[in-house]
Amino acid sequence: MLALDQMTGALRRYADHKDARVQAANVVALLVASNQPFYPLYLYWFVADDVTPALFTFFSTPFFLAVPALARKHAVAGRALLPLAGIGNTILCAWLFGVKSAVEVFYIPCAVIALLVFRPQERLFSFMLAGMAFGAYLLLDGGYGVPMVSYSADEYAALARLNGLSAAMLTGFVALLFSNVMDKAEGSGKAAGDNKSG
Repeated sequence: MLALDQMTGALRRYADHKDARVQAANVVALLVASNQPFYPLYLYWFVADDVTPALFTFFSTPFFLAVPALARKHAVAGRALLPLAGIGNTILCAWLFGVKSAVEVFYIPCAVIALLVFRPQERLFSFMLAGMAFGAYLLLDGGYGVPMVSYSADEYAALARLNGLSAAMLTGFVALLFSNVMDKAEGSGKAAGDNKSG
C-alpha cells in the first residue's frame, strides 16, 4: 500500500505544472500511457485470442510519458506532443488492425485535445494539430495496406465496440478535465474581481 501511495505521489508530482492547461495535458498523457498495458488484455477478453498487433502499440508509450518532461522545458511543445502522439498511435493501430476495427475513431479525441490544450492566442497550433487528425482520417482511410491480422466479422464488431467505447470515454474524460480547468479560471477571475471591488 505504501509503495502504491509513493508511486501515485510521484506521478502527481510528474504531472504537476503551474499552468493548468499544461497540467491537464500531462494528466491525459499519463492516463493514456498507464492504460496502454491493459489494451492487449481487453483485446484478449473481449475480442480474440490473437493480440499480437496490440503489442506494437507500446511503441507510442514513451511519447505519452515524455509529455510532462517536455512541457517543463517548453510548454507549447509539451502540449503539442500529446495530440501528435495520439495521431501517430492511431495511424499505427489502423495499420495493425485495419479500418474495420474502427480504431480511426480515436482521431476524434486527438482533435478535441488539440483544440482544448491551447489558448485563444495559440489557435494556430490548435487548428494545425486538429487539421492533422482530420487530414489523417481523410487521406489515409483505406490506404494503410493489409492489416497484421484478419479477424472474423464478429471479432471486428467486438473490436469496433471496444474502440468506440474507449474513444468516447477518453473524450468524456478530457471534456470533464478541461471543464474543471475553466471553472478554476473563472473562479480565480471572479475572486480577483471581488477583491478589486472590495
